[in-house]
Amino acid sequence: QVQLAESGGGSVEAGGTLTLSCAASGDFGFDPPNDPCLGWFRQAPGKEREHVAAIDSNNNAMIADSVKGRFTISRDNAKNTVSLQMNGLKNEDSAMYYCATSKYSWVGYCRSAESIDIWGQGTLVTVSS
Repeated sequence: QVQLAESGGGSVEAGGTLTLSCAASGDFGFDPPNDPCLGWFRQAPGKEREHVAAIDSNNNAMIADSVKGRFTISRDNAKNTVSLQMNGLKNEDSAMYYCATSKYSWVGYCRSAESIDIWGQGTLVTVSS
């Protein structure tokens, strides 16, 4: 069983920066070229959960259009961690952010909520103007 633990959420003013981190533990990271993809999703109150960014163990990444140019996803295979650096934060970025993984390695599987097998507990990001 895989566990995901997020950290780094908080409150920030618009235009500010936050970096979220997620550590995978348990049955994860034993076959780096084929390890599962990792991704970030977010859900604001009253809205559906949406994809933010995803990355595979070869550092192929997919970034949602809404955050492209502002958010960067990175992965450390040795530490089984994935990070999301968020620059130029906007009010509309306020949401609960979830780390996620699929049982598959291709980055595309971590871009769709329907393909996710394990979710983290979430970390709250609040952007104020």
